Parts: sequence; structure tokens; C-alpha cells
Amino acid sequence: MDLGNIKFEVIKKLVDTNFRVKNISNLSKFESNSPPSVFIGSKLKYPLVNVGILSPLERDENAWLYDAEKYWAENNFSINDVIQIRESLLNSRFQTKVQETKSNGNKFIQIAKEIAIASKPVDVEIELKRNLSFQNQKDRITTPHGMHAGLKKARITSNVRIHRQVDKVINDDIKASEGMQYLYKKGFDNYTLSKILSVGVLGLKTQKRLVPTRWSITATDDTLGKQLLGKIKDHKWIENYELFFGEFLGNQYLVLLFPNVWNYELFELYMPKSSWNPSEQMKASTDFESFFGRKEYASSTAGGYYATRLPILEYLESIKRQASVLAIRLETPSYWAGLGVWVVRESVKRTMKKKMVFNSKSDLIAGAKKISEIKYGFNPETILKRSKMMNEVLAQRKINEWV
Repeated sequence: MDLGNIKFEVIKKLVDTNFRVKNISNLSKFESNSPPSVFIGSKLKYPLVNVGILSPLERDENAWLYDAEKYWAENNFSINDVIQIRESLLNSRFQTKVQETKSNGNKFIQIAKEIAIASKPVDVEIELKRNLSFQNQKDRITTPHGMHAGLKKARITSNVRIHRQVDKVINDDIKASEGMQYLYKKGFDNYTLSKILSVGVLGLKTQKRLVPTRWSITATDDTLGKQLLGKIKDHKWIENYELFFGEFLGNQYLVLLFPNVWNYELFELYMPKSSWNPSEQMKASTDFESFFGRKEYASSTAGGYYATRLPILEYLESIKRQASVLAIRLETPSYWAGLGVWVVRESVKRTMKKKMVFNSKSDLIAGAKKISEIKYGFNPETILKRSKMMNEVLAQRKINEWV
């Protein structure tokens, strides 16, 4: 099938399916296929979690598209496109404890594991305990899905295909971070890694645990980022001052790179009536890390902090340089529905492809102001004045040079 028609075909199928299944709330048994995708919920009292198998309401040859954030970004899916696709996913779930990762303890866990590590959609038969519940979960980190119900029975009805490298890592008795690093080097992206991490197949045998999906996403971004930082901190500084700018789904970014040791600061600005700011006033949050890192979770900007940092680190590693980084995110009213932290990650990936180079700090700042005002109608003057990195780190370098 022509890739250009896939989105149309999938959305048309969703409409047709919903029309045929008139009383969808009473659905109890069906055959489908998982993208493959699972969801580990974090709303219960830890270590108790909900483990869910995500699938459309009937088998779809393009099931992979229901859980394909990277593809959505590369093919300019709209917010409506993503919502329509994700709201058609059913989360067939069961409760368990995070320690119960062995297959002989719970057959549903084994099924969830096989689906999560699969390289292609997996055919399944599902029987539900009770009627479907339609409840949209709004979360800054996870991608939404529309329906959920208790899982009564489940059976995989197709051969599960697993990448050879994934099979190797989950059977080796190595730390989760080492397994992730190996797979990352082999070309597996953070979307695949966070999914594998969540179902407790990575890590030393005595330490394997189920990980709530929202935690596994941020843990993956953070782990991969720290591994890249271990290399980048040994690189020379960038030679010039660099400015990157871009936008995606109503999220606008400016990334300023200064010739200096690694420091990273993120400002997130939420305009009135944007996804996370229903008020009439502009809201903002910020987090910072020095060359020596940070010991605590970036609670102000949360998962967006680590999702923004990763593509910037990937860029620096690709050019074998280090820099001090100031990133500014402007969330506009065009981003009217939260779709998850993948939007942040893909927005920054796009941003890092549009570069301007300057010879001095003053030229860089002037360029940032001009781009902000012309393209986004925003003056970053207040941010630059409040920036810890601008007023402490870079100022300290200037003093040292003068001495």
C-alpha cells in the first residue's frame, strides 16, 4: 500500500468499525492485533499496577500505525489524526505487582511481555470481564488511549517475531542500562526501548521489575542522555555560537548553544488556552543542570526536560563537541490537546535541523530575539534575564578569561 494513503485508510477503517459495532460498550469478546503495545498504569498504590494490552477493536493490517509516534511526526499527522487513532485503542488490563515478572506467576504477564518485545503486530483473542469504560487519561508524558476494560482471557494467535538483538539482551544477565545502551547502538530508538523496559525484561535477573509506562519513558530518555553525556564531556567546545529554531503541533522551540563546558537549562512557557494552561495568564517553568549533572528529578518541567535534552545531546555527539545549552519551549494555543512527551522529543529533533551560526554571544542573542519576534511573535528578553546559565555560568567564564 502507498504510504501516503495509510493514514486515510486507517482513519476510514476506524469510522467504519465504530459504525458496525453500534453498542460498543457491551463488547465482551473480539479478535484483534496489538501494534504491538502495552501500557503499565501508575495510578494504583505502588507496587500494584495495571498492565494493559493495547489493541484496536478488530484486526487491522496497519495496526502498527496506532503506536507510531516517530511516523506521525515524520508524516505531519495533526492533533486530530493522533487523537482519532489513539481513542480507538482498547486497553484490556489486569492488576499485578511490579515484582511478578516471571511467566509462571501470571500467564497474562507472559502475554504482555511477548507483545511488548515483538517486532511486528501480534494477533490476539481478547475476552473482557466487564463493559468498556470511556475515559481519556490526560498525562504530560504518556500518549493517550481511549477505552479500557478488565481482562478476563487472552490468547496470542500468531507467531511472535522478536529481533535477534532484543532476544539476546533479555536473556543476558546484565544491567538494564547496559542492555539499553547495546540496543541503542544497534539502532533501536527510545520508543522501542521504553516499551521493553516497562515490561520488566531488562536488567539483572534478581532486579527485574515492571515499570509504569510514564516512568519508563522518562527513564529511557534520561539513561540514554547520561550515556551520551559520558562521551560529550570529553569533547572540545563548539567553535561558534549556534542557534536552532523549529516548531511542531503548536510547540515552538529556540535552542541556543554557547562555546563552553556542558550546562543545560530549559524554560517552558505555556500560553493561555494551550494544552496545559486553561487560564488567561502566561505560565512558565524551568530546570537546570551544571556540568556535574543534577541529583533530583526535574520536577518543574518533568519529562519534557529529558525529552528535550536527548535530541540536543544526539546532535552534539554527532559533531563530537560539547556546549552550554539554553532551550526555550513556547507552547501555543494551537497545541490544544496533550499528546504525550513524544511531541516534545520530535519537536526538538526538527528544531535541531535548522541552524544559524554566529561569531559572538551578542550576535547569537540578537539573532534569537529577531527569530523569536519574526517567526513566533515572542520576545525572549525576560527569559534571557532570568536564565541561570546566562547570568552565572557564562558570566563566570568571562571573569575567568579576564583574570
